[in-house]
Amino acid sequence: MSEEKDFEKMVEEIQSKIELDEEADFSKKVIDEYRNPSNFGVIGNPDAVGKIKGPCGDAMEIMLKIENDLIVNVCFLTDGCGTSIACGSMLTKMIQGKTLKEASAVTSEKLNNALDGLPENHVHCAVLAVNTLHKAIENLSV
Repeated sequence: MSEEKDFEKMVEEIQSKIELDEEADFSKKVIDEYRNPSNFGVIGNPDAVGKIKGPCGDAMEIMLKIENDLIVNVCFLTDGCGTSIACGSMLTKMIQGKTLKEASAVTSEKLNNALDGLPENHVHCAVLAVNTLHKAIENLSV
């Protein structure tokens, strides 16, 4: 029984260390978005899909459902890190209910700002998310 409690204590200590490290490197918004992502999943019969593999090896896919030029539903998938998840989540929230023109105007800088900034070595995740959105819009089959 003592070994089990020792193990549980060790796991709790490791988890606390991970959380402290995250909070030192990432904004609260980034942490909230990747711990509780919005719109993570798949849309059945999407009107547009974009899929890109970034230079870091992370892949992202964005699916759009469009009605009368408005994005009425958007989902994303990624096999990437927490920052990729945060970027996909925030981006989908930024474009939900927007016109295609408004969504096309979203830049990686705007996404980065919406997340209260990313560490320099993670900015490429915002670029990946925005490029994937633009690819989906290019692939629109409505």
